[in-house]
Amino acid sequence: MSGYHSFAYFYDRLTENVPYEDIARQIESYAMRFGANKNLLLDLACGTGSLSEKLAGIGFDVIGVDSSQEMLNCALDKKFDSGLPIQYLAQDMRKLDMFGTIDVTVCALDSINHLESADDVQTVFDRVSLFAEPGGLFIFDVNTLYKHREVLADNAFIYSFEEMYCGWQNEYDDLDSSVHVWLDIFEKQQGGWARYSEDFREIYLPRELLEQMIEKAGLELMGVFDGYTDTPVQQKSERAVFVCRKPKQ
Repeated sequence: MSGYHSFAYFYDRLTENVPYEDIARQIESYAMRFGANKNLLLDLACGTGSLSEKLAGIGFDVIGVDSSQEMLNCALDKKFDSGLPIQYLAQDMRKLDMFGTIDVTVCALDSINHLESADDVQTVFDRVSLFAEPGGLFIFDVNTLYKHREVLADNAFIYSFEEMYCGWQNEYDDLDSSVHVWLDIFEKQQGGWARYSEDFREIYLPRELLEQMIEKAGLELMGVFDGYTDTPVQQKSERAVFVCRKPKQ
């Protein structure tokens, strides 16, 4: 998994269009619809804490976990500004270790795709299931094949901001439908421009495989949705959201 070292400090600028408030409200809606308690929520791969902030703001008791200390530093800055009682932990989600059971676990914004292999994904599902409260939910999203093959593909993008711009280059692999991403970020500083580079790979996970992994982890699949909506996933959906539940004992 990428550590997102320099990228952490530019992440929020590059994701300004992400509707975190809407995602948080839909997660709340899933919790109510599928009978989970609106108490302790784990934001897995929480990044800079933008979603954690929104979830805490609507009443969840939030724990945010991420393997990148740089991302967590940004999250802690937001916590300082908002005053919300979010607890942040530096953990690799493949080695998730909680002190008790969790009512709702969320892994958003294709963080599952950033794992290195299907075995890693299964490990994460197993760890989430281990710490899930009976009747609790696991909500995660993944990029679809359509997004990898048709949207990301071999495309390049340029993002321009005041005193900063980013070059984004993708390479699609026909063999496994993964996408390798290279980022070059240029920031205007006193005396010139500073350049930061990151690269990462997003794996593709077919729905059938994910359903097998969910079952193997001892979870039951409640629905697969087109993004954070109540609409079933479509052929041209770019993000598939899986809502799973730990069976009540």
